[in-house]
Amino acid sequence: MSNKIQKTLARQQQKIEEGAYYEAHQQLRVIASRYVKSADYASAIDLLSSGATLLLKAGQGGSGGDLCMFLMEVFQKAECRCDSANKARLVGLLRAFPAGEPTKKRFVGEIIGYAYRKANERFGDFPAGDPELHHVAGSLFAEDGEPYDAERHLTLGTSDSATTLSNLEYTWYTSDEPSTAPLYAARAVFPYLLIGNLRSAQKSYLLFTSSLSSSHPHLAQSVSSASCDLRVYPSLPLLNFLGMLLLAVQRGSNDLLKQLKSHYAAHIKEVKIWDEALAQIGEMYFGVKIPSQTNPLMDMMGSLLMGGGGPSKKEKRKVEAPAPAPAPALD
Repeated sequence: MSNKIQKTLARQQQKIEEGAYYEAHQQLRVIASRYVKSADYASAIDLLSSGATLLLKAGQGGSGGDLCMFLMEVFQKAECRCDSANKARLVGLLRAFPAGEPTKKRFVGEIIGYAYRKANERFGDFPAGDPELHHVAGSLFAEDGEPYDAERHLTLGTSDSATTLSNLEYTWYTSDEPSTAPLYAARAVFPYLLIGNLRSAQKSYLLFTSSLSSSHPHLAQSVSSASCDLRVYPSLPLLNFLGMLLLAVQRGSNDLLKQLKSHYAAHIKEVKIWDEALAQIGEMYFGVKIPSQTNPLMDMMGSLLMGGGGPSKKEKRKVEAPAPAPAPALD
């Protein structure tokens, strides 16, 4: 950062400390615009990111958020790479937003869309947007008590996101009826399966059920066989179904899937919202063809990117599973 920019920021910081937020915001915008006009994008980026941080930390979410949105325009004009330095800058700004600031969601949409576009232009590696950015956004939304936004991003996050998502779902569940545990566990299991992330689906299920067993030890019973050890919940049949479904996916067992759907048919019928997800899982992992329908992953991407250039064609794919193993008896 140049001495000139440091002096500019020092003057604006003094105005912010004096409560002259609007004046500081406007001056930062004007000066940054001059840098952009002269194609000095590096200076504009330094000024906007640092100025936005000052305003956000002062609790001025609207003004700071406006500078963040301007910053994303400059990133686009400068064709900035989605590298570690730029991601660190964006993550720092995202963390500085006050809780509940409406502009925060717009900024998240912009940075996810930016990462997605860079991937398409071969400056990055992740067609669904950068997992680290998704993880940070999802974690912050979880902290802010916005579970729906948190879920969307954590599903596309890093290997650490499954822990955060499982904790979110379990905390959310504790404010509901005890019998609803499977519904909350499924909010992590199904999305992960639908994007082909079996490992995170298994991790989220195990963490959720471990929390449940620790808080309500009377609910669980251990059942062992020659091929596996299972923890079953006699009063929560759909939670058992989710665990067995993950086992079926892992083993690539069509027979086990058929047994599961037959054994738990009456319970699944009571939860009609699972029908589409289960149909998609059957097609992805077991080759069970279904009539034409929407693709949840594509819908998720379109929603996350707010129409900003996400995939338009509905694609089907078969997720490979390990070779089948003998199916354990249903409990």
